[in-house]
Amino acid sequence: MTLLPDPQWSSLLLAGAVLVDLLLSLKPVAFIRDCLDGVRFPRDWWWTLLVIKSMALVGLLTGLVVPGVGLAANVGVVAYFCCAAVAHLRAGFLNSTFWINCLGFLVLAVATLLVGFVV
Repeated sequence: MTLLPDPQWSSLLLAGAVLVDLLLSLKPVAFIRDCLDGVRFPRDWWWTLLVIKSMALVGLLTGLVVPGVGLAANVGVVAYFCCAAVAHLRAGFLNSTFWINCLGFLVLAVATLLVGFVV
């Protein structure tokens, strides 16, 4: 295992996806609003997701030069989407948002972890 991502493009790809997700969440577009409402995440707490996504983005980018930070951020993104998947399952909200966005991000985050830090 390495403490700096190799290849770096894997972490940059995940960081790009997190950035797009963050931007779409600033003023949540319809599918994000529907998703958060579908899993019954309180609207008063939506701002926390912006903080989490911002920290993930900063961690992934910082981790390109600071050993261990990117690994920790990547593990955090995996944990975030594991929690999101559990929220979907508990709420029974298993539409395309779950299959494409939630599980898609989870697969991307796990693949980035494996490609960038393990293999």
